[in-house]
Amino acid sequence: MTEIVNIAAYKFVALDRLEERKTALSGLTNELGLRGTVLLSTEGINLFLAGTRPAVDRFLTVLRADTCFQDIRVKESLSSHVPHNRMLVKIKKEIIAFGVEGIDPARYTSPRMSPAEFKERLDRGENIRVLDVRNTFEYRLGTFEGALGLELDDFRHFPAVLDQIPADYKDATLVTFCTGGIRCEKAAPLLERAGFRDVYQLDGGILDYFEQCGGDHWTGECFVFDKRTALAPNLEETGTACCFACHATLTPEEQASDEFEEGVTCPHCWKPEEERWAERVARRNRRLREVAAHLPGSVPYVNQRPIRIPGRCDGMRLLEFLTSMRVTTTEAEWRAAIESGALRMENAGRPGPGAEVGEGAGVEAGGGAGAERPTLTTATVLRAGNVLVYTIPETVEPRVNGSIRILHEDASIVVLDKPAPLPVHPSGRFNRNSLTYLLHEAYTSEKLRPAHRLDANTTGVMVLSRTRAVASLLQPQFERGEVRKRYLARVHGVPAEAEFVVDEPIGTSPIEAGARGVDPNGLSARTEFRVLSPAGVPIVSGNIASSLRVGPTFEDGTTLLEAVPITGRTNQIRAHLFSLGLPVVGDPVYRTGGQLGTDPLLTPEDPPMCLHAARIEFTHPVSGVRVAFEAPAPAWARVSSA
Repeated sequence: MTEIVNIAAYKFVALDRLEERKTALSGLTNELGLRGTVLLSTEGINLFLAGTRPAVDRFLTVLRADTCFQDIRVKESLSSHVPHNRMLVKIKKEIIAFGVEGIDPARYTSPRMSPAEFKERLDRGENIRVLDVRNTFEYRLGTFEGALGLELDDFRHFPAVLDQIPADYKDATLVTFCTGGIRCEKAAPLLERAGFRDVYQLDGGILDYFEQCGGDHWTGECFVFDKRTALAPNLEETGTACCFACHATLTPEEQASDEFEEGVTCPHCWKPEEERWAERVARRNRRLREVAAHLPGSVPYVNQRPIRIPGRCDGMRLLEFLTSMRVTTTEAEWRAAIESGALRMENAGRPGPGAEVGEGAGVEAGGGAGAERPTLTTATVLRAGNVLVYTIPETVEPRVNGSIRILHEDASIVVLDKPAPLPVHPSGRFNRNSLTYLLHEAYTSEKLRPAHRLDANTTGVMVLSRTRAVASLLQPQFERGEVRKRYLARVHGVPAEAEFVVDEPIGTSPIEAGARGVDPNGLSARTEFRVLSPAGVPIVSGNIASSLRVGPTFEDGTTLLEAVPITGRTNQIRAHLFSLGLPVVGDPVYRTGGQLGTDPLLTPEDPPMCLHAARIEFTHPVSGVRVAFEAPAPAWARVSSA
């Protein structure tokens, strides 16, 4: 078995050309097959690496060829495996986070006490004070006999816990220590600044002490920040593990517990799965409230929108194509954009047929380096697969209601209660002020995929997939008609019957402001309706004739309906009700008197459109169990709102 060499090293030194150094070290470590972390900042370097002996030796030879690092001290230990998952070279503000101005170890640090002298003074029983500057979970695993440990969950908080140190330490000889010495380089000078008169730092930290002095005056194990978790005084890996969630150190017996799940939980922090997910949902909702408080699209920014040329538009001229898109931009505005250079082409080649035009999808970066960007004119011939980028400076988007609320979250899906007005996808005047963008701000490392959509002005329950694989299992259920949805709608007027069905096709092309009308040549669409009482229940049951005549639910002459769409056509419920002379209250497009509006979007100050997705039922894409979720009824659906 190949023996793995583990090295740890740091040096405080003024560094420049950080990006250049990062690139060089990334290339070198990848070439040598090393794993671990290298941190670079203007204050120096900090690294933890593992690999074969030849690879480590070669890395150190190249590193020390740089005059900045020629005298860097390296701690070394051996293991049977590589204790790091990957290789990272990162640029950070500090190589050890502290955040205190004026503490600069490259210029000054406290005097050092060698491991041998430290041991001798402990052997003689000298009255010295010993301070462990590591985190709480580290010193609880092991520390020097008689050492003081602080209640510290992160070293960056060290300046805030100095008041935990007894006052008599200020006049005593005080020795600080940490794992390898780097934290003491900042902690010790701060203690001097705070009035501690005789401060030393243990040179090389615990690891140098183990190497030179063994385990004398030490109790327990030494925590290390890699897969080994803990080392004994002989620098060999112990059987201790660390909980990813709470940082508790775990004995082999605790690791065998049913309450231990690697990377998730342990006996010290275990909670029932339902409780854990509830806590995650609560955290997510707090984050969403923060995002909604400062809508990202309401602050001026440079908006760059890609426009992909679809196969059906291959060979069209630029202005002809732009004016053919169903967007609010006028021909004069497109001409001005072309002349000013606000439109550019990212790829002038012809990569093949593209997808449908995505004029609404917002991005914030240009195309790849070196891409051809020809000068565009109104007569430029486009090819399928070309990508145009439309730059709109000082973009400020209309305000929306960003009060999204997560109802359920598990490893596969997210279920939420969508507010209104809020577009689901970037489109038209909206990019950052859209549901998918706001969710990205809360789920920064994920791309949630809506399994279906709601109109911008419609509220209620929505389901999103957390991965592409889950989407491939969930979305087909909608296409096959296996998803059961229930809406609430408050309409002008009173239906002729308590229960009725509309089975009229919906047109495929918008007729006004995005509206889709009933069209005999359209796609088949069926919606089942029932009148609801003020208590929100059907006023008829299966035993009462559906031809029973009814009155309005509310005193203003409006009626509350339950709508169950059997198909999933665009605007289906609204178009069906409009065709019966029962338009949805507050609908800006399908209006009373058979009139169509011209502006489809409401503002947060407008009265709401009274259409709400109340319930959805489907087969969970992973468990295979039939599940249902509900979004609470809005105020307009309750009789008290009349």
